[in-house]
Amino acid sequence: MNTTELNNFIVILIYGSLVLLSLLELTNPLKGNKKANAWFGIFLFLWSTFWLDEILSLAKGSEFDVHSLLFVQVIQFLTPIIFYFSVLFFTNPAFTFKISDLKYAILPVIFLANILFHRFVVFYIDGVFQIVFLILILSQALFYTVLSYITIRKHQKRIQLFSSNTEGINLNWLEHIIVVIFVMNIIFLIYNIFYDANALNYLMNFIFLMVVYFVGCYCLRQKEIYPVEEKQLHELISIEDISNDKEEVKRKLISDEELSKIKTALEDVMKVEKPYLDSELNLIKLSQILSVSTHQLSYVINTGFQKNFFQYVNEYRIEYAKILLKDNGSKLSTLGIAYESGFNSKTSFNTTFKKITHQTPSEFKKISSGL
Repeated sequence: MNTTELNNFIVILIYGSLVLLSLLELTNPLKGNKKANAWFGIFLFLWSTFWLDEILSLAKGSEFDVHSLLFVQVIQFLTPIIFYFSVLFFTNPAFTFKISDLKYAILPVIFLANILFHRFVVFYIDGVFQIVFLILILSQALFYTVLSYITIRKHQKRIQLFSSNTEGINLNWLEHIIVVIFVMNIIFLIYNIFYDANALNYLMNFIFLMVVYFVGCYCLRQKEIYPVEEKQLHELISIEDISNDKEEVKRKLISDEELSKIKTALEDVMKVEKPYLDSELNLIKLSQILSVSTHQLSYVINTGFQKNFFQYVNEYRIEYAKILLKDNGSKLSTLGIAYESGFNSKTSFNTTFKKITHQTPSEFKKISSGL
């Protein structure tokens, strides 16, 4: 098998994998993140069209420029927007489109108008069309790539307001996809301008195939980020909105006396009942234990302790882990201690331990043992 044949085989794998993944996301067999998975499934299908010309050329045995078709050009242009919509619904399942969201149609309308003018207005110059065409595609892709990345980064901070374990719901895999695709597109653009892009085609397709498999691995096992129960969902989202509103934060949700009372009750519960040992502990569960609202509990933790929920709970977990690490007679491994302390993975345990103590668990154990 020569390089060309191998590249053709990789293209078939990319296209077939994306179409299959699209179907799986749209049918959503795990029934989680329904709207987000639907939009992500559409994105995967649109993404597959970038290899459609190579697939059709292989089928026909001759060159077939599918990218010249108006319909294909439009849906390919919409690909970054659809990806951004999937990110919006992953990070906020309660998101609904409003009249103001018609702003998302501005660039597509300009793009479509540019194509139609080129096709039907005689005096429209090819060189000008190509420049405008390229600027619109690159600006659109760059804008929504950056916007998606910023949205995910904000989400990773927001989930710390209500979740004690963010691994699995922080959407790191989407963030990694954005970075890889962005870097690859920059490389491909540079090669298009200064070098022969065909020389890079095989390598790029191989990397894209790895990216597609990475996407398949993570998108199909992405668990529900927010509670399915609608009332709880809106409670958590409203907490996020309040935390982002500086005026709301300044306003007292409860009296100082009530704050002190809940604060004391919270510390007693944490020390006696040790709810932090539950790896699935979240703001809703803890508020139910204390018989207070999620808004009140969030306010007490933020105002009374100057911490978010994630920091508050994990500091207790780390203190508990320290006790286990100091026990020289314990036969628990680092992973065992992580689970016993309420963490759901060794990675999150090590990362959190290092962030709070500025030491790894192994370093702490050696120092505490006098080694």
